[in-house]
Amino acid sequence: MNRKHDALVLLLAGGVGSRLNILVQHRAKPAVPFGGLYRIIDFSLSNVMNSGLTKVGVLTQYKPLSLMEHIGTGEAWDFTGRSRGVKILPPHTGFKDSDWYKGTADAVRQNIDFLEVNPVDEVVLLSGDHIYHMDFHAMLEYHRYKKADVTVAMMVVPKSEIHQFGAGIIDAKNRIIEWEEKPKNPRTNLASMGIYVFNRRYLLDTLARNRDEVDFGMHILPRAIKNDNVFAYPFYGYWRDVGTIQAYWEANMDLLRPGSGITPEKWGIRSNVEAEERRADRAPARYGAEAVVKGSMISAGCIIKGTVINSVLAPGVVVEQGAVVKDSILFADCVVDAGASVDLAILDKRVHVGSGAVIGAGSNRHIPNRKKPTHLYTGITLIGKEAVLPRGVVVGRNCIINSQTHYDAYPENEVPDGESV
Repeated sequence: MNRKHDALVLLLAGGVGSRLNILVQHRAKPAVPFGGLYRIIDFSLSNVMNSGLTKVGVLTQYKPLSLMEHIGTGEAWDFTGRSRGVKILPPHTGFKDSDWYKGTADAVRQNIDFLEVNPVDEVVLLSGDHIYHMDFHAMLEYHRYKKADVTVAMMVVPKSEIHQFGAGIIDAKNRIIEWEEKPKNPRTNLASMGIYVFNRRYLLDTLARNRDEVDFGMHILPRAIKNDNVFAYPFYGYWRDVGTIQAYWEANMDLLRPGSGITPEKWGIRSNVEAEERRADRAPARYGAEAVVKGSMISAGCIIKGTVINSVLAPGVVVEQGAVVKDSILFADCVVDAGASVDLAILDKRVHVGSGAVIGAGSNRHIPNRKKPTHLYTGITLIGKEAVLPRGVVVGRNCIINSQTHYDAYPENEVPDGESV
């Protein structure tokens, strides 16, 4: 019997994602644009679609409007029809911060009625902020074969990175026998990907048992591992948590690197082209007689008259004659005027860089941002949505220019390394 369409999917998309800094000033983390053509959540939604799963609940919370507009009816991912659907599930207990989801398990608990009215055998829990390609149908088959109560998708990561993850110690049959949440001194290199399959009845009983258990990684999994059947599902493909500026930039750059393992077109990743920057109406990209483009991704509607090297340009970006864009990510409808330079920077939507301006000046990448030293420390400069940089301004490394900053905000036409405006 084909049980391919049995499972219910809960997609956790409510996190603030504060380490993405001004990229989440006006949008939820899963709604952050990625790779010129997508939003981060497109990867999870497309994986669900390509796995043959048809019922999805999206748990939103922080600045959900752009996310809700992007998902719409779910038609872009075939989630429309009698037995299909995507439902947006905002917090519904109140409006104060204290009523917000206290953790991943609390978020699911607050939407327990959605679980109860969908009588399936299994529930697949996903995060909406990872870039990856995965067949959840294969994971469900594995879960059933193991007769597991819970199955956790896990992959090998360098031990130097495991402090960012939940880590599992397994036996010869892949059963998880010990759990360490973000260990400082790890005993394993097997990291949780934040993707779980639960038996639905087991999940309902677990959530009802103890309302103090608000997080799966910190509370529910350690107890389940002691008492019940919890298995690791090994994953070997491309997967990246893009929750930091550095990881987000690297994942975008992976799109440009042959052999990096990320191929959204082959993976069948879809986006909502109707909602995205009038993408369906954009003309093809145009190139001037002196344009130079190397190792870059140029979207529809772009006009390139200058030089673009190793960069990702979303729809509608204009690079004027004599301008240079290098090692950068430009969101939709940015304009880089003649003679300007953008080096190692991320520009949110509709940023205007004046003629002769320099973003990413100098070679010293080691002065971290003074206000957010853990966000910007490798030389990347962030420019917020609809910021305007006057002609000739010089912006250093690890700088932050806030959204909608205009001409009169720049002292002495210079922003030194590590400063914010």
